[in-house]
Amino acid sequence: MLKSKTFVKKTRSGGVLKIVREHYLRDDIWCGSEVCKECKDEAPVLQEDACIESNLCSYPHYLIPDTNVVLHQLDILVDPLITNVVILQTVLQEVRHRSATVYKRIKDAIHEKDKHFYTFTNEHHRETFVEREQGESANDRNDRAIRVAAKWYTDHLAKVTDGGPLKVVLLTNDRANKEKAEQCGLTVYRCEEYIKSLIGNPELVDRLALIADQNENTGSKLLFPEHLPLSRIQTGIKNGAFLQGTFHANRDNYLEGTVFIHREGADINEVLLRGFQNLNRAVHQDVVAVELLPKEHWVAPSSFVLLDDSPNDEDAEEDETENKLKSEAPESSALKPTGRVVGVIKRNWRPFCGMLSQSQIKEATRHLFTPADRRIPRIRIETRQAANLVGQRIMVAIDGWPKNSRYPNGHFVKNLGSAGDKETETEVLLLEHDVPHQPFSQAVLSFLPKMPWIITEEELKVRADLRHLSVCSVDPPGCTDIDDALHCRELEDGNLEVGVHIADVSHFIRPGNALDQEAASRGTTVYLCGKRIDMVPELLSSNLCSLRSNVERLAFSCIWEMNHKAEIIKTRFTKSIINSKASLTYAEAQMRIDDTTMNDDITKSLRGLNKLAKILKGRRIDKGALTLSSPEVRFHIDSETHDPIDLQTKELMETNSMVEEFMLLANISVAQKIYDEFSECALLRKHPAPPPSNYDILIKAAKSRDLDIHTDSAKALADSLNNATTESFPYFNTLLRILATRCMMQAVYFCSGMDNDFHHYGLASPIYTHFTSPIRRYSDIIVHRLLAVAINADSTYPDLMDKHKQSALCSNLNYRHKMAQYAQRASVAFHTQLFFKNKGIINEEGFILFVRKNAIIILIPKFGLEGTVFFENKDKPSPHLNFDSEGPSLKVEEHTFHIFDKVKVTISLDASNLQHQRIRMSLIEPVIPGVSVPVPEPEPVAKKPRLDR
Repeated sequence: MLKSKTFVKKTRSGGVLKIVREHYLRDDIWCGSEVCKECKDEAPVLQEDACIESNLCSYPHYLIPDTNVVLHQLDILVDPLITNVVILQTVLQEVRHRSATVYKRIKDAIHEKDKHFYTFTNEHHRETFVEREQGESANDRNDRAIRVAAKWYTDHLAKVTDGGPLKVVLLTNDRANKEKAEQCGLTVYRCEEYIKSLIGNPELVDRLALIADQNENTGSKLLFPEHLPLSRIQTGIKNGAFLQGTFHANRDNYLEGTVFIHREGADINEVLLRGFQNLNRAVHQDVVAVELLPKEHWVAPSSFVLLDDSPNDEDAEEDETENKLKSEAPESSALKPTGRVVGVIKRNWRPFCGMLSQSQIKEATRHLFTPADRRIPRIRIETRQAANLVGQRIMVAIDGWPKNSRYPNGHFVKNLGSAGDKETETEVLLLEHDVPHQPFSQAVLSFLPKMPWIITEEELKVRADLRHLSVCSVDPPGCTDIDDALHCRELEDGNLEVGVHIADVSHFIRPGNALDQEAASRGTTVYLCGKRIDMVPELLSSNLCSLRSNVERLAFSCIWEMNHKAEIIKTRFTKSIINSKASLTYAEAQMRIDDTTMNDDITKSLRGLNKLAKILKGRRIDKGALTLSSPEVRFHIDSETHDPIDLQTKELMETNSMVEEFMLLANISVAQKIYDEFSECALLRKHPAPPPSNYDILIKAAKSRDLDIHTDSAKALADSLNNATTESFPYFNTLLRILATRCMMQAVYFCSGMDNDFHHYGLASPIYTHFTSPIRRYSDIIVHRLLAVAINADSTYPDLMDKHKQSALCSNLNYRHKMAQYAQRASVAFHTQLFFKNKGIINEEGFILFVRKNAIIILIPKFGLEGTVFFENKDKPSPHLNFDSEGPSLKVEEHTFHIFDKVKVTISLDASNLQHQRIRMSLIEPVIPGVSVPVPEPEPVAKKPRLDR
């Protein structure tokens, strides 16, 4: 049966276009139930024995949720207890339009066999399709379609079971829809009513999301201004009264945040928000509309460190704290455009990990949840299992934030495990940093090559056979995902042949299949302390793609002919077959280079590479490449407990630099090649020059030692850093380089056809990409595909040549790389806490990195550790503080602290807050009466456990 709908549409050129939409209605759409013999469904999904124990429904039943139940109560629906659910096409279409996240989760539930979720195509069934009536809203028409489908199911099941006990239950939170459903003779309940009726599952009630009318309590005092309706916001943005941007909460000051404005070419890129009223219920990463305050009300970013850790959960304004911020008197040059949130355009809420702060009121069901991420406000939830959740890491979702509530309201999602447990904490940091870490699905694994795998005769014919070359790899100890290998040999004419051989991952991962889509989504391998979250399955990452020694592997080779001055004479790219002769660590390679008694081919190759690398590095630095510094640490892990037992900063050798130089050279050579061939769709990487204001702290720090830093160009900065040394303070230059690293912008991937600024500031290179790590970076797989097409070694495909799709891919890769970095830092921080947990109190020397109004931030070089010494303590009177932003310096009583001053501190683990355990530092030297602490007694030395390196 065919229905058609005709309407006219005005085109951009002013013409009128007649559009006819055809809608086919069918009789062969099945109900999906095992009990039905009338429908010819070969694989029914809904079970005959559909029993969920309920006080309301003592009979077997299928659930039909309406759109709002799916949108707002998804945490209930995906619970293992809820099975045999009919998801109507009407509901699925509405959800798809309103929330991509919910749509993906409900689709995943439909594909899960144990859930028995069935999609019923009611919009194409002849007996359940309904046309929109005149004057009927789209929402009302959809509600009617849901009722009609539920009625059809009720009648159909009654007919095929001869009036048996199996029924259909419609779930809705819409009062009008419920009344109309009851008038049609349907069994219908509110979602909350049904869930509370379930027997023996009280924890499901905690997962109920608070719906809008429960969120608002009209009798309470208003704490926040009303949000404007979307129509007024859109008008205000159009006429320039409001600005649209993404809100970023301040991690160190819960009363402050910044809105980054979306509009390109706008006069104002950032708007500062200060105080509860102006923040107006914005949550980190929300898209908001802001109104600028008059210039006389503009403020400067606060130097106070303020954490919302008061035990009080009352809806109270933080007058005292806000007044403290207002008392700051900034200079006019430091003032920033300041505004207030007038409305929220898009909420970017997700389930948050954290811990429950149990209410002090006996028998209370309302409690505060404190998220692990300090940028997220505390959330009020209702739960009857608070006693069991104390000391556990849990997940909570926000449901809404009423204007009369100090905190948003939310609901419990799930329990992750005991706080402090290594597995639980790792799960938390992966969830919090949105790192995909679920096991690879069968669909993904099905695209892996069948074992045993061999190199075929066809591959030998189309690849360069380089198995005779003295190729070797140089990596950190314990590395199993070996991306790259090198060789260097002398040619007959006296020149040198140098090769960088990269794992040919794109041979195994073909465009568009499930394996490729999963790798693209993950974007990068994530390296945590003692754990690796692979971008591709282990069969590829640690075996077939890994360039291990003494096995034949497929590679993509970049081979140069060079003279002894490291000048490139010729470059060629080829797909190849290699057989690495040695898998070395940096230390082993260094030992070979230094040992004059060793003269085998591998050692000669390494010496040639090292000699050329030094020339290449010198040339790069002459061009203005920056040599920056960041303290990296390495943990030594106990082989039995897997706890960290030693902590050291990583030692870099010549061989680290040697490998780095040739990777950089390969990346630059490949970048130029793919850009020459595909100027519109080359995937490149750039590093923008920082705005001059970023360098203010660096210039001030150098000036405090009577040294000048020039930041006009990367070359000027590099030269200034090289010259900034003081004989009496050898570590000063390293500190300056660490500070310079903090001034830098983030390097990002981009598509050449969507940008015209290609320059890589840090490397002083006009063009750059990533080619050398395809096992752990998806960007490199795309670059391999582009290069393969450029040398006619592979065929192209539409998405590879689509600059808009490449640009969207780059956005995801940039996000995934940033999140991976944050997750790695969080893992180091957690293992550092584990290390100090068993150490008691340690005394160490450190240097001041930053000076704040009420604190100093200290770097401990021995451990590569940063910590804060606070000078204001709630438990004792504060010392007299005087902050000078020019220095910057902080006078505490009679002593003045400057950046890079040497201090001595105690280091210990502060576990008083189980969730936010942190490294506590207390000042020993300089001695300031009432502020510094006495030198603690040294702990007895424990027996040294066995190391697992």
